[in-house]
Amino acid sequence: MNEPERGAMREVVQVRRGAYHDSVTLMRVSRALSGLPGVAAAMVAMATDLNVSIIRDLGFTVPETGPGDLVIAVRAHDTKAAVEAADRQLAPAAREDTAPEQPPLTTRSAAGGPADLVLISVPGEYAFLEAHDAVQAGLPVMIFSDDVPVAQERRLKELAEDRDVLVMGPDCGTAVIGGVGLGFANVLSPGPVGIVAASGTGAQQVTSLLDWAGTGVSHVLGVGGRDLSAAVGGLSTLRALRMLDEDPATELVVLISKPPSPEVAGAVREAVERLRTPVVRALLQEGAPDLTEATEQALRALGRPVPEWPSWPSWSGRTAGSKAIRGLYAGGTLAAEAALVAGRGEFVDYGDDAYTRGRAHPMIDPTLRVEALARAGEEEVVLMDVVLGHAADPDPAASLAHAVARTPATVVIALVGTEGDPQDLHRQAAAFREAGAAVFTSNAQAARHARSLL
Repeated sequence: MNEPERGAMREVVQVRRGAYHDSVTLMRVSRALSGLPGVAAAMVAMATDLNVSIIRDLGFTVPETGPGDLVIAVRAHDTKAAVEAADRQLAPAAREDTAPEQPPLTTRSAAGGPADLVLISVPGEYAFLEAHDAVQAGLPVMIFSDDVPVAQERRLKELAEDRDVLVMGPDCGTAVIGGVGLGFANVLSPGPVGIVAASGTGAQQVTSLLDWAGTGVSHVLGVGGRDLSAAVGGLSTLRALRMLDEDPATELVVLISKPPSPEVAGAVREAVERLRTPVVRALLQEGAPDLTEATEQALRALGRPVPEWPSWPSWSGRTAGSKAIRGLYAGGTLAAEAALVAGRGEFVDYGDDAYTRGRAHPMIDPTLRVEALARAGEEEVVLMDVVLGHAADPDPAASLAHAVARTPATVVIALVGTEGDPQDLHRQAAAFREAGAAVFTSNAQAARHARSLL
């Protein structure tokens, strides 16, 4: 936050009735306003109970609102200019070729148009009804929203079986359909590998490594982190496997997940045996391949060479006396893999629902991890992921590299991304290495390196 200019500080709170905007968009607008000269505090958010509570904690008085209302709260020397800046960022791009048209106001009305897939990113308590309308209309749906009750997830996926469509999610952060990325998505080339993933960052790790090996993907079908639980029964996983098996562009499938429940594991095993397409399983558990090893298995199955995964060793001498590993992760599956490979340490998944309520995902907002780096001790090895791609922080090194340079701990980074990603992977790697971190494109190799420093 910039230092405010001299003069009187004023504040304003505006409520826009029924003006919905995506939470990720609002988080970015809030960050942009907070960085303006003369702005001491700013938050632009939908008026959910949690967001209103946060705005009040910032010292603002919020009038009566509902969860469908937009709140703009600014404390600044020039509140009018700050609100105008928010309006410019919230305004849709102007179209000069045609007169503005009223967009559909509900999922049900939008489903009657040319759309062939629905992406839902609303607060979790409202996601079920929107997804239900999409599935009822016979459209596949990607539910980016988290905090959806598991009973509702099961009901949606049972309905999807009846309608012969796929439900991706809830809490599906990554998908690639016919080369089009949805949610957090890396820039990938088309190719023969199909991905079924109960993990967004797990899928990003495997597909990024495949890209380094010159191998592209046909589709990435996210199914949500709970799909392989006993409560959900693997309904979307089983459907996604069948879909990829029927896809002529898919020569091999990689299935990515944390360990499934035993009964679901049995059903998946039986389904895999019936497929014509070979399947490589990347299930994170003791004795199973890690994500890098599973990627290497997939390459060998396709008859393709396995490269040496790029890494950038640290020039820093901050390794002596390290006694513990502290994992500061944005990706839950990457955190689980690192903990499994390292075999010791304390790991936090800052992408967990407990940390993302009322704030942007840590792949967008680095604040919590910057604070954690400041608290790390000189006898610790900090192991962390930095995930690139569309929808992620446009320049993670801009904020995180400074924190890496200042921390007394030794830092090891798993940099997940491709050379085509907009953040410029090589520039990111150079910035983190210059800050003193060792950088790896393989999360498993990063974890092994961290363990070797103890």
